Amino acid sequence: MIKLDIQMFAVPFRKVSKTRKRTRQAHRAIDVPTMTKCPTCGEMIKPHRVCKKCGSYKKKTVIETKEV
Repeated sequence: MIKLDIQMFAVPFRKVSKTRKRTRQAHRAIDVPTMTKCPTCGEMIKPHRVCKKCGSYKKKTVIETKEV
């Protein structure tokens, strides 16, 4: 006698409508990151971060950087 391994999966009772599917996926949109100008050197940086170019945060030098 041949034994078959059949797995039973859950099957949705009804089709998911386009509106319901798109509402669920609405948060997946890609947005542009917010950028601000460094008040010291003018480089574009993310807000509340130390500037990589000049090493300042809130107009105070936090990290000493080498000028290349």
